[in-house]
Amino acid sequence: MIETKKIGNYRYRILALLMFATTINYFDRSIIGVLAPTLQKLFGWTNSDYAGIIIWFQVAYAIGMLIMGGVIDRLGTKKGYTLAIGTWSIFGMLHAVVPASFSILGFSVARFGLGLGESGNFPAAQKTVAEWFPKKDRAFATGLYNAATSVGAILAPFVVGWIVHENGKNWQIPFLITGALSAIWVFLWFKIYKKPEVHPKLSKEELEYIVSDSEIENEEKLPWKMVLFKRQTWAFALAKTTDAVWWFYLFWGAKFLSLNFDVDVKNIGLPFFVIYILADFGSIFGGYISGYFIKKGWSINKARKLTLLSCALIILPVAFVAITENKWLAIFLIGLGAAGHQAWSCNIFTLASDVFPKKAVASVTGIGGMSGAVAGIVTSFALGKALDSAGKEGFFWAFLIAGSCYLIILGFVHLLMPKMTPLDENLKLKSE
Repeated sequence: MIETKKIGNYRYRILALLMFATTINYFDRSIIGVLAPTLQKLFGWTNSDYAGIIIWFQVAYAIGMLIMGGVIDRLGTKKGYTLAIGTWSIFGMLHAVVPASFSILGFSVARFGLGLGESGNFPAAQKTVAEWFPKKDRAFATGLYNAATSVGAILAPFVVGWIVHENGKNWQIPFLITGALSAIWVFLWFKIYKKPEVHPKLSKEELEYIVSDSEIENEEKLPWKMVLFKRQTWAFALAKTTDAVWWFYLFWGAKFLSLNFDVDVKNIGLPFFVIYILADFGSIFGGYISGYFIKKGWSINKARKLTLLSCALIILPVAFVAITENKWLAIFLIGLGAAGHQAWSCNIFTLASDVFPKKAVASVTGIGGMSGAVAGIVTSFALGKALDSAGKEGFFWAFLIAGSCYLIILGFVHLLMPKMTPLDENLKLKSE
């Protein structure tokens, strides 16, 4: 804290805006998961119908990740982030005007647009972190804004439970709330954000600290195909397939608790609060611990990968969720898995800025997000079919995979990127 006071802390204002945007992002995308049992009864959806609606979001998210990462790298963080949040806010509010007679089609279109817009959040946020924080602090900064995903996911069940009746009355209102929040964010973003090199309110000392472990890059744009064919890109993309697990908790968690423990829209708030508070702790601590190891003299490779290994081991017990008969034990195990995932996630995000130059970070993050979305599409489709054919027993395999996949994926990431040697501004290996 003493060091921060000497050099200034304006970068944390920027981080606060990333947290605010990510909170809005996850509040918006979480609403349908909380409302899933209610909407299924209201509109007569099958599990496969619901899975299809979710898949349209994930398809758009996958497409958007490929597009938005490159767009943000070219437009810059300020304009690119505004484009993303404006898009997702419009389509988020469109959910509220979908007529019952066209509910599946209407929700599918709204989810598709929402996915396109929301795909820009993490490429823009991670590029901002790369611009505003030195490498040794990026995992912690990422952990803080990534923790806002849980804030949004916590707010959703409480807001929905407060506003929406058990019979579904007022289900539209939560979808409209995000529009006002987004307008506030855009105003603040345009007022506050500039690159650190040209920001008039940033002290010389803080700028020196921000660039203390980075090299000055040229302004030449990198062709997208140069990023695409790097094995480091695909190591990151493979690690991001675990996003499917997080989306499983987000979109199917309320459904699981409803089927197994009769948790409805009016009492889903506390279980989600427990799950996502644990997830917040994991995000912040996971980001802190790898940075702590780096400051103690560990290599970035060792610090990141041992942290990721610890996360994978913490997540393992979630494999047993579907066979427990105790509601709160099941909730705790899901929360433990969510905590481990968020710790894993903030370190995985940081891998992109550890290895790639700043001007490629959004593109790489987008490619990784695309792989996570594709994995989510496959799991949503399979789970919807399994639940329709086998009932709640379909959750057994879902939780088994959710608990065990991280260790396997980490092994492949290490094979693809054994030393995490940074790439220069032309994507050539630097000497260690």
